[in-house]
Amino acid sequence: MSVREDAVRRPDGSNGIYGVIDKPTFALVIPRDGDRLQMVEQFRYPVGRRRWEFPAGTAPGRAEVDPADLAVQELREETGLVAGRMELIGRLEVAPGMSSQTGTIWLATELTEGPTQREHTEQDMRAAWFTTTEFEAMARSGEMTDSQSLAAYLLLQLHDRR
Repeated sequence: MSVREDAVRRPDGSNGIYGVIDKPTFALVIPRDGDRLQMVEQFRYPVGRRRWEFPAGTAPGRAEVDPADLAVQELREETGLVAGRMELIGRLEVAPGMSSQTGTIWLATELTEGPTQREHTEQDMRAAWFTTTEFEAMARSGEMTDSQSLAAYLLLQLHDRR
């Protein structure tokens, strides 16, 4: 990632500075088996705690990777799952007020289990299945607060209503 400050001219003509965080495009995957969703938990340094979220990530070294390939890679790396079907269900802007990062949201079904291939920084990660009722209870209680995962779940709900 890179952080920059841009000199800007506001609509009223005054000058200012805008801080921007540039990060590569991410892929987030919702692994679903019937009414179960798989999430991963890991320590997140900026908030100082472990938290649950859907598998997601960017390509190493800011490489440009096809979003579908990135989704397949992240799912396999973090969970060991391989999807027989991977469907694009939406796109997100992470925090457009401060970051240029965007991402694609994928639904993974027809899952086969295998070994994880986690990066060194993901060695403390664990994965678990949750029912949609459990997921929603975690969101209501504040146990699950990852904004990308919550937004992805909304996209899943909208997808299912079609």
